[in-house]
Amino acid sequence: MTRQAFDEYARNYDEALAQGLSVSGEGRDYFARGRVDFLTGCLRARGVAASSVLDYGCGTGEATPLLYDRLGARQAVGVDVSAESVAVAREKHGRGGIHFLAAREYEADGSCDVVYCNGIFHHIPPVQRPGALAEIRRALRPGGHFALWENNPWNPGTRYVMSRIPFDRDAMTLTPPEARRMVEAAGFHVLSTDFLFIFPRPLHWLRRLEAPLSRMPLGAQYQVLCQP
Repeated sequence: MTRQAFDEYARNYDEALAQGLSVSGEGRDYFARGRVDFLTGCLRARGVAASSVLDYGCGTGEATPLLYDRLGARQAVGVDVSAESVAVAREKHGRGGIHFLAAREYEADGSCDVVYCNGIFHHIPPVQRPGALAEIRRALRPGGHFALWENNPWNPGTRYVMSRIPFDRDAMTLTPPEARRMVEAAGFHVLSTDFLFIFPRPLHWLRRLEAPLSRMPLGAQYQVLCQP
């Protein structure tokens, strides 16, 4: 989708997203917390302290304060091509060390410990993806970490949910091998690929199995954790 299209959805983004997610029995916050908590665990296991965090493609900013709080960051910056989405993010979540910038205002300076990106690359035309990855590399300090989250097209539930969300219907999804090849071609070293959100709410009692099953390509989303 174009920047203008996401500008149009900025004020009713939650409603449009809920239209698709409702079939899982969970709302947006459940998935946002799950992603950030999983990433936090991965970074802590690697002994990573994240002082500066970039939420690349932050949309209306729901994940940015979670990253700031869970990672114990000194600063979290959310960046998005949709200026209207950034305006909503500032209204709802701007505080203290949390800031939001339109993409044209952001300059990557190699100071970020962690870059988090959820569900953005399936909206970026393939020809433009190398440029986006180059910007992410420029944002990271040496030894920093990039957490790329994408929807798993191998999961039929994911495809169904995306078909119910207006701004996801024309998305160009990436399989996990495609995502790994994409980041490797951009000069990143892949550390791990993990899958999350296997069981919908009616099967919530099975969710204790998600961590042991995270390396199997079953979840609705996956994380490719990598370094430049």
